[in-house]
Amino acid sequence: MAHLLGAEALHLEFPTKVVFDAVSLGIDEGDRIGIVGRNGDGKSSLLAMLAGRMEPDAGRVTVRGGVTVGVLDQADTLPDDETVGHAVVGDTPEHEWAGSARVRDVIAGLLGGLPWDARLGSLSGGQRRRVALAQLLTGDHDIIMLDEPTNHLDVEAIAWLAAHLKTRWPANAAGLLIVTHDRWFLDEVCTRTWEVHDRIVEPFDGGYAAYILQRVERDRQSAVIEQRRQNLARKELAWLRRGAPARTSKPKFRIDAANALIEDVPEIRDRVGLQSLAVSRLGKDVVDLLDVGVSYPAPVGAHEVLRDVEWRIAPGERTGILGVNGAGKSTLLGLVAGTVEPTSGRVKRGKTVQVATLTQRLDELEQHLDDPVRVVIARLRTTYTFGAGSKAQELTPGQLLERMGFASAQLSTPVKDLSGGQKRRLQLLLILLDQPNVLILDEPTNDLDTDMLAALEDLLDSWPGTLLVVSHDRYFLERVTDQQYAILHGRLRHLPGGVDEYLRLRRRDDADAVQGPAAAVAAPAGLAGAELRAATKELAALERRMEKLEAQITAARTALAEHDQGDYVGLAAEMQRISGLEAERDDAEGRWFELTELVG
Repeated sequence: MAHLLGAEALHLEFPTKVVFDAVSLGIDEGDRIGIVGRNGDGKSSLLAMLAGRMEPDAGRVTVRGGVTVGVLDQADTLPDDETVGHAVVGDTPEHEWAGSARVRDVIAGLLGGLPWDARLGSLSGGQRRRVALAQLLTGDHDIIMLDEPTNHLDVEAIAWLAAHLKTRWPANAAGLLIVTHDRWFLDEVCTRTWEVHDRIVEPFDGGYAAYILQRVERDRQSAVIEQRRQNLARKELAWLRRGAPARTSKPKFRIDAANALIEDVPEIRDRVGLQSLAVSRLGKDVVDLLDVGVSYPAPVGAHEVLRDVEWRIAPGERTGILGVNGAGKSTLLGLVAGTVEPTSGRVKRGKTVQVATLTQRLDELEQHLDDPVRVVIARLRTTYTFGAGSKAQELTPGQLLERMGFASAQLSTPVKDLSGGQKRRLQLLLILLDQPNVLILDEPTNDLDTDMLAALEDLLDSWPGTLLVVSHDRYFLERVTDQQYAILHGRLRHLPGGVDEYLRLRRRDDADAVQGPAAAVAAPAGLAGAELRAATKELAALERRMEKLEAQITAARTALAEHDQGDYVGLAAEMQRISGLEAERDDAEGRWFELTELVG
């Protein structure tokens, strides 16, 4: 693979902090590199130096002759008076950009539904982000650097972007550098990971999952070295005090690698214990939405947002809510919180229910901006209990703050001087200290880095209550919830297949929209009785069949990579077999979609 860009002995220093010291690294063709690290450790600064937008205090960045670099900034830099079309393709004639399959794919994937002549100033933050991405991806760059590309994007757009980047950057192609806290995206796209920490950039092979395994093993080895050093120090101290060497035993470690290290880790949550405690705090009734509908006034008639919603929320339930922008997610959460009244149906609320909502705004902190963090927390409660039964923990406010990543020095910092991520963590702690038993999280991952997201997930693992989450961060959604629902066409629908099922349903809706009204007329009616039972049984069989076929395809692809590359006949036969398995899987998936529509 050809070398594209290199950095040698980079040193970057701000008045109060050394960010990088003697950092050397490189980017080759085909590299898809994810950059992770704590907020403030220099991820964006590293990207700026490599892109030539920031000069290091020492060291140099060299780019191979002819290599072009494209950058997606974290901040919105698009002019308000420009149109969508001109921002994406500029003055390029229509026959040229329309003739490019790559440009058409980007426009269809990111700008579907956006008027081509709309002014950027009239668009939402998410729509402007899509335009900025489309502008970059339709360009011809050898290296693309993306700073938080998933910000303001929904689950569908993130899934499309991941698929597009993997297709455009296969092995031996151009280079890709991504700064993001979206761990699913990192795992899906990246083949290498750089961790920025303690003035260095440490490389790891693989995406987020592989990086975590390697980091756990690195930390284990560091602990071994530190333990040995401490043992030697204690031995030396004993010799100095007693005049004879102490008898010591070497530490014995049960595991040799990260896989073995996590082998005996228990379930992340004690679901039985937490649900039992939730029942004792809440009773059996939480919030029931009974045949609920919500409509808002419109210029002509009324706009129906939700209809026929039947949802009985259980104690200890952990549910993720999916849906496109404007589908009614906030309205649904408002019904649960009591801030929205239904137009039809009724909402039944348990007597002991106490709902708290973590919004995207930081309203809870406005009245505490000049107060130190420690004082803000101590005013609410002196101790806080996490967990249930024998695993319950009593934490002081200081311990709680440290668990969420606040250093001891930061406890005396005024709230107004905290970073965006620190304010977000403090906002959540203020809500938890109020002891709610139903917690609603609306995009809680904004401004948090991967380490802080892990700390937040750990905190929620031991929180005994009902949890409802709306988030575009797929990893976080699947990590902290046990089930997912989607709002589709104004109705609430359970998703046994999780986010993947939601994306399939949305793709089907898009296909139906392209086919037009004729397809809707031909749609079959629903089933009942014996036909319904038979269809349900066939659905279960199809799901098992698709899982088996997917496993066979994966195994066959792995075997193909290891096959003798000189055996052309054997390779052709293997590829034909894989194509047959894929066709069989696609047929089964098509039938599965038909049956899900009939069963409802």
